[in-house]
Amino acid sequence: QVQLVESGGGLVQAGGSLRLSCAASGNDFSINIMAWFRQAPGKQRELVARITSGGSTIYADSVKGRFTISRDNAKNTLYLQMNSLKPEDAAVYYCHALRPDWPTTREYWGQGTQVTVSS
Repeated sequence: QVQLVESGGGLVQAGGSLRLSCAASGNDFSINIMAWFRQAPGKQRELVARITSGGSTIYADSVKGRFTISRDNAKNTLYLQMNSLKPEDAAVYYCHALRPDWPTTREYWGQGTQVTVSS
């Protein structure tokens, strides 16, 4: 079982920065594929960025060059550094974990943290 707790959301002006954190419980955090998703009102939840256990990353086109996903396996923590924020980045941001549990894979979600960007 993995529990995910996000923090770091808040209100920021357009052009500003925020750093989200996701603290994960459980063992072997390093084997999880971790990701950040976001969901704006009236829109579907979308992938923002993902990082594998080996550190490979992918980003949504809309955030490339502005957001950076990283992980600290020693601290069981996932991060999302968000720079040059735009009003369209406003959403609830969710931490997500994919955990191998042979023969299947289990997924876990955090409760979300609100990011508001004022223009």
